[in-house]
Amino acid sequence: MKIREIRCAGLRGATPEGGWSNELRPEDCVHTLIAVHTDDGVGLGSVFTNDALVRAALAVLEPLYTGENALEPERVSEKLHQHSFWLGRGGSLTHAISGIDIALWDLLGKATGQPVGRLLGGRYRERVQPYASLLMDEPAKLRAHLLAVKAQGFRAFKIGWGPFGRRNKETDELIVRTARDTVGPDCRLMVDAGGSDAYWPNGYKWALNTAEMLSDYDVFWFEEALVPDALEDYKLLREHSPVPIAGGEVLTRRQSFAPWLEGRAFDIVQPDVTKCGGISEERRIAWMAQEHGVRFIPHGWNTAVGLAADLQLASAFAGTDLVEYLTGSPFIDEITEGGWHLDSDGMLAIPDKPGLGLTLNMDALDKYTRGEKLL
Repeated sequence: MKIREIRCAGLRGATPEGGWSNELRPEDCVHTLIAVHTDDGVGLGSVFTNDALVRAALAVLEPLYTGENALEPERVSEKLHQHSFWLGRGGSLTHAISGIDIALWDLLGKATGQPVGRLLGGRYRERVQPYASLLMDEPAKLRAHLLAVKAQGFRAFKIGWGPFGRRNKETDELIVRTARDTVGPDCRLMVDAGGSDAYWPNGYKWALNTAEMLSDYDVFWFEEALVPDALEDYKLLREHSPVPIAGGEVLTRRQSFAPWLEGRAFDIVQPDVTKCGGISEERRIAWMAQEHGVRFIPHGWNTAVGLAADLQLASAFAGTDLVEYLTGSPFIDEITEGGWHLDSDGMLAIPDKPGLGLTLNMDALDKYTRGEKLL
């Protein structure tokens, strides 16, 4: 099964707000779907970046992947990494390779009749708890949003960005208190400060003081409490924080994760499959995390295809009992044929069909890609 062509299509028209200081607009493109075409089928992937960057990356990579064996995702992806090193390892090329790699695993699963999780070594679970990922807001609005999401069946919640860490400690605590009172004591609650936002103003002492406040509300983890490159401060924070420290969504490739895992900078590591290098690379990062006693929970602010990849990865790692679910995004809820459904326990079934186990809704796909010919 040879790679004949790789196409991409950007998603537009309903891009959710990210909480960024330079806020996203519905027409902005930050998620791009990829389709690897062979004579015997098509594999789907997703990339966390703008479609113009993905197209440029595909043009650079085309001589390397055309005619390659589509049933060898790790070898082909590593070939793309190795031969594009000098053109920007870790940037848009790595993001594009991530989508290609996901699509190749999808093809391998379809060719063998197996779900990707089984090809990764075996399925430890058939369902996993999704946590609803939503932006912080003023307390009244946050409460209404949380109640609406809880009514959908979610039993774990992550609130992030918004005014948190940007005004004063009283506002921060009021937001967290409101969230805990709203979801109740039996639900998991996580807090994401959004330290990767532009010009994040807070440092180690703020993060430690905030972590101590969060412990009073039984927060399950504290995410992105510091700027993304503050490795030494993250080490100190993880050592002294009373709540687990999570991060890593901005890192790419296993080489970037190594010093963070070896240095015990995280309790929970969160690589993003749509940018870190794909399923092949994320599996290696997860193995490395296991060896250093760090929990692996995928970052999932992406698309239905990215969520499907996260579900397969979650099935293949015994300690990965959560996946991120970006609530209110049509790029997750609408482009999937049949949608996603929580069971009575607030759990999400991991597809057991071949490949990623995902079928796209063609009408929704046509709507959000403006008719681009992906498939």
